[in-house]
Amino acid sequence: MRRFLNLYRGFRFPPEIIAHAVWLYHCFCLSLRDVELILAARGVTVSYESIRDWGIRFGRQYAAALKRRRPKPGDKWHLDEVFIRIRGKIHYLWRAIDQDGVVLDILVQKRRDTNAAKRFFRKLLSGGTEAPRVIVTDKLKS
Repeated sequence: MRRFLNLYRGFRFPPEIIAHAVWLYHCFCLSLRDVELILAARGVTVSYESIRDWGIRFGRQYAAALKRRRPKPGDKWHLDEVFIRIRGKIHYLWRAIDQDGVVLDILVQKRRDTNAAKRFFRKLLSGGTEAPRVIVTDKLKS
């Protein structure tokens, strides 16, 4: 408990309000002004600049805690490849989804070849997740 208090030492607001503001910002992908409005509705007057500073200082810890609480991906992954146009040039959007519909990873690349597919799988598997039992593709050439 002592370390928790030292972490928030010197701030005007109690640790619970700071933690709630940073949690709102990271958990629900709200803007800083939205978080400011939500706190104002609860009677806490704080500027969005203070919330931004809190996010910079404490955000990494809260984001890591939210990531740890995320459910584990299933053992059956679906790999999807989509052609998209960005500024008039064709790019390839690679997306991995588990059997529950949770997006595991997204990657946009200019090339569509075996090396690009290997790079995507390396990035996907290096995230600390277990290897899937089955990977379903739509018979991608790459």
